[in-house]
Amino acid sequence: MKKFHFTLEKLKDFRGQELDRQKNALSALQAELRRINDSAEQLRLKVAEQSAQLELVCASGAMASDIAMRKRYIVTLQQEIHLKEQQAVMKQQEIEKQLDAVVEATKDVKTLEKLEEKQLEEYKALESKENEQFIEEFVSGQTVRAGTH
Repeated sequence: MKKFHFTLEKLKDFRGQELDRQKNALSALQAELRRINDSAEQLRLKVAEQSAQLELVCASGAMASDIAMRKRYIVTLQQEIHLKEQQAVMKQQEIEKQLDAVVEATKDVKTLEKLEEKQLEEYKALESKENEQFIEEFVSGQTVRAGTH
């Protein structure tokens, strides 16, 4: 009997490669989200630092123009934080869509793997049946030869 060969092997390989591509895309999106969140956190730290400095400057009796300039800078930082938060929300939505694509690709691969398992079971059953038949023919051939001697 010839060696087992899954009839949809090329399709299974293709779907496996597609799954890998989808997973890589998901990882890239997650890395982008981490960068956005890290950037927003750095901005928050900068706002806290600048706010503390502003309090010190105000307490020391700084000029109004210096205080106004520092406040504008803090507002600009807060706007950047808000922008980063919006980017994070959008990136999270992209991640959710990509996660759906990964789930679908995984289902495709699992379906083909189950089909391969079923074909392999059928192959093994057929192989077993052929072996039994061969043994029966061998034994009956031995019996016929023994009877003729």
